[in-house]
Parts: sequence; structure tokens; C-alpha cells
Amino acid sequence: MLISYITFMDVIFLSRLQFAITTVYHFLFVPLSIGLALFIAIWETSAYNSGNSEDERVARFWGRLFLLSFAVGAVTGIVQEFQFGMNWSEYSSFVGDVFGAPLAIEALLAFFLESTFLGLWVFGRHVLPKIVHVVCIWLVFAGSCISAVWILIANSFMQHPVGYAFSNGRAQMTNFWDLISNHYFLHQFPHVIFASLCTASFFVLGISALKIRQQTEDAYLFYRTFKFALFMGGVGLFGVLLSGHLQAQMLFDYQPMKLAAMENLEKSQNPAPLAIVPGVEVPALLSIMVYHRPSGEVKGLEELQKTMEGRFGPGDYKPPVWLTYSSFRIMVFCSSIMVLILFYGIVWNLILRKAMHKKALLLMTFGISLPHVANITGWLLAEVGRQPWIVYGLMPTDKAVSDQISGGAVVFSLFVFCAIYVLLSVMLVYFMRQEILRGCVNKKITKKITNANA
Repeated sequence: MLISYITFMDVIFLSRLQFAITTVYHFLFVPLSIGLALFIAIWETSAYNSGNSEDERVARFWGRLFLLSFAVGAVTGIVQEFQFGMNWSEYSSFVGDVFGAPLAIEALLAFFLESTFLGLWVFGRHVLPKIVHVVCIWLVFAGSCISAVWILIANSFMQHPVGYAFSNGRAQMTNFWDLISNHYFLHQFPHVIFASLCTASFFVLGISALKIRQQTEDAYLFYRTFKFALFMGGVGLFGVLLSGHLQAQMLFDYQPMKLAAMENLEKSQNPAPLAIVPGVEVPALLSIMVYHRPSGEVKGLEELQKTMEGRFGPGDYKPPVWLTYSSFRIMVFCSSIMVLILFYGIVWNLILRKAMHKKALLLMTFGISLPHVANITGWLLAEVGRQPWIVYGLMPTDKAVSDQISGGAVVFSLFVFCAIYVLLSVMLVYFMRQEILRGCVNKKITKKITNANA
């Protein structure tokens, strides 16, 4: 039997696979929800200031898509919490006194703030004063950002542990300020927020392009959101590239093994080249990125392996190089395509003020997937590149899995999660399609026009 063949080491792999699948699926919706919340808040504010019903129709349309994204993101996020107790109880026991505090604050403060005011925004449109209704959606955006803050603080401890001390074999928090001012977090948070702007921008850009291409009754409204998404996408992508560059420099100090794996740099080099693809390198470019000059040594995997062995004892301290290397390049490739799409859209539409070609509009619709792929590969780079540590330098991943869990249980739950997520995906696509077809058309106006024509 397949189930009886699974060993304890297989349980570690299966648990990691399960966490990766559930996290990747959850992370499809988190950046989208953060970015869309900001866009809707801007449109609601514009509607309040101008009294223009068209701005309100735009906000309500994108609000319906936001609600679908938020609902699936909330459901899949709950699964993440349970896995710490089910599959990773040794990890939870080891860092629970540190890791638990940010997660508790995120759930009790940020998520309840976000969900409470989201409910008020949805059901209070014709009940609350208009200014209060607008404030509600801004608080939803604030809640989503606060939620991201605490989740990233927790994750940053795994990447660069600070503010702790060992007591009875466990990590205990000793300095809350060090935890929340972790340099890794301070670099990571703006990167995630700018990535959220990119994700929402390409989502709005793609759907708006589809409606413009179809020349629907409300196409003129989507032309407005199309131009708005071009601008916000440019802001977001610039921020992503800048913050990503700063993160890469930070890795040189905090996780040099991850930096070397990103480039498959076996031996230390000065100057160090940057590989575009295997076999194609730009001389000295990696040194320029790290040092801002064409010289400077970047340590290779072999030397770093010896350093880690001297510090932690015998073992393999190299991450899966092929996955780290390819994830970085896929992320950069998607970002490059996004730059080209935005450049074309801005020049052709905003500067030359010419109508977009239908093929270009179709390309922008397919471009919705680009930031999602970049987000996923960026997450894989961050997490896989940290291996073999679940908490960098403190706890190996193979020591973190629950010692009482069976392989059969993990396989069963993995299949159940996958089946549920496939069902959620089908439902999400169906309902989003229905809302996109419905569009921003004012039903009352449409009904009057229909009756008049009759």
C-alpha cells in the first residue's frame, strides 16, 4: 500500500508540500485584496467629493469583485493557522512565545477591524452617512495593511530572528521593539505593499481592457479605470523594483547563502557576474547590485557551506539551488513583461492618446496572471532559499514537523485541501465571470432606455 510506504522523512516532505500549496493558493488573493481595497477607497472618495454617480458605480463594481477575493482569501487563511498546530507542532512549541504574539494581534486587531468595517461598507451604503461610509472602506484598507504588517513581522523572525532569548530549550521574546523593528521586516513590508498595487493594477487593467475590447455599454467607465490602473501600476512596479533591489542587498548581510543560490554561484568571485539565463552572464553586475560599484566579492556556495559547517556542525546547508535560481528568474521575467505592457499602455494611451489595438487589449487581459506568478515565485524564493532552516540559524525544518503525525493523515488532508481549493476556484471563476458580464451598467437607466425603445 502507498500509505504504509510513507516514512517519517516523507511526512516532512508532505507537510512542506501541503503548506506550500495552501500558502500559494492563499497568496493569490492577499495582494489582490490589499490593492483593490485602496482603489475602491479612492473611487468612493472621488464619488463623495464629486457627487458623481458614475464614480459610485465604478466603486460598486470593483467592490463586488473585491468581496469575492476577500472571502476566498479569508477562508484559505484560516487553514494556515491550523497547520501550525497540526503539522508543525514542534515549530509552534519552539517559537510560540515569539511567533504567537504577532499572529494573535493580526487576528484580534487587524482581521476584525478589516471584516467589521467591510460589513459596514457593504450593508451601510444607504444607511450610514456618506462620509462615514467612505471612512469604512478606508479602514478596510488600513486593516488589510495592518494585517500584512503582523504577518510579515512573524515571517521576518523566521528569516532573521531578533528580540529573543533561549529558555528551557525554547525561544522566548525579550524585546518586542526589536521584533517589530526587524530590518528584514522593514525591507519586506514595502515590497509586499507595492506588489499588491501591481497585482490590483493588472487585475483592473486586464478586466478593463476586456470590456473596452468588447465595446460594452459601460466601456467608457472602464476606459477611466484602465487609465487609472496604468498610473497605479507604474507607481507599484517602480516601488517593487526599488524595494526588491534593496532586499537583494539585505540578503548579502543576512542570508548570503540565499543570494549565492539565486545566482548558482558555486565559488566566490570578485567581481561577481549576474546570470541572465544559464550560460549567459553580465560581468560584474551582481557586484554592482550589492556594492554599487563594479568590484566587490560575493561569496559562493562552497565557501558559505564551509562557514556554516564551522558554525553549526556537519550538514548540508545549501538550499535547493535549482528552485531558488529558477524562481528568481521567473519573477524577474514577469516583472520585465509588466514593465513593457505598462510602457506600451502609457505611451500609446496617455501620451499619444490613440486607441489601443484589440490584440494589445487581449494581451493586457492575459497580463492579469503576471503579478500572481511573480508573487508566487517571489514567495518561493524567500522561503525555499532559507532552507534547510525553518527559523534561520536556530531550527532546521526537519526538526519542526509534528512527531506524532502520520504520513497517511497528511496525504488525506492534502487531497481534501486540494479538492476544496479546486471547488473554490471553480466557484470563484463562475461568480467573477458573472459580475464582469454584469459590469457597471446602471440597471435603472438601462430599464428606462429599454422601455422607451419598446
